[in-house]
Amino acid sequence: MIQLSKLKPIATETQVDKIEKTLQEYFESANLQPGDLLPKETELSKALGVSRTALREALSRFKTLGLIESKKNRGMTLTSPDLFLNMERIMSPKLLGDQTMNDIFELRLVLEIGICELLFKRKNPENLEVLKAIVAKDEKANSIKEILKYDVEFHSMLYEISGNETMLRFQKLLIPIFDFVYHKSQLEKQVILKKNEVSHRDLYNSLLEENPDAFRTKMKKHLKPYFENISS
Repeated sequence: MIQLSKLKPIATETQVDKIEKTLQEYFESANLQPGDLLPKETELSKALGVSRTALREALSRFKTLGLIESKKNRGMTLTSPDLFLNMERIMSPKLLGDQTMNDIFELRLVLEIGICELLFKRKNPENLEVLKAIVAKDEKANSIKEILKYDVEFHSMLYEISGNETMLRFQKLLIPIFDFVYHKSQLEKQVILKKNEVSHRDLYNSLLEENPDAFRTKMKKHLKPYFENISS
């Protein structure tokens, strides 16, 4: 018997899809840069042989992505998109599934292990002093709420020290997801009640030295309780 399940549906594109694809190719082939003025709608619709209504719908997609900006008395210009503009709108535990949220949590763990080279390249006396103060407050914390608070502050400061603004913003964007995963799985209690092999103080002291590999090893041990709670 013929296995129809092996057949895949033929992809169909609407006219607006085709216009969007053609415009994307035009932007790239014309080597347009942020700030460059785009042709008027009448010129684009004529060149493409499509209605202005269909063209506007395609252009609206680019505007939603932050690739195009319209200004009065100037027209449309190409813009540098905000990478997190649309992500901020959907980064909610109520909108994302459990698997996606767990995947994002795992991504955080991987980022913090891979961040060490940037930390050693960009650390300075000022940001190390801030990190030291956080560690001191962390060591005086006597409730789960305070421990979690200073845990977030410590790891957020590591992203600050890295000097990578995109990664820092991404990390801040994911904090609500972390909170949800923590509380849903009771992960924070499991990790806190289980003595961590490497503390924030240990990480701070390692950062004072000049050995990224040693710091990475300590970070892996610090995050070990979290990895142990990840399902295979």
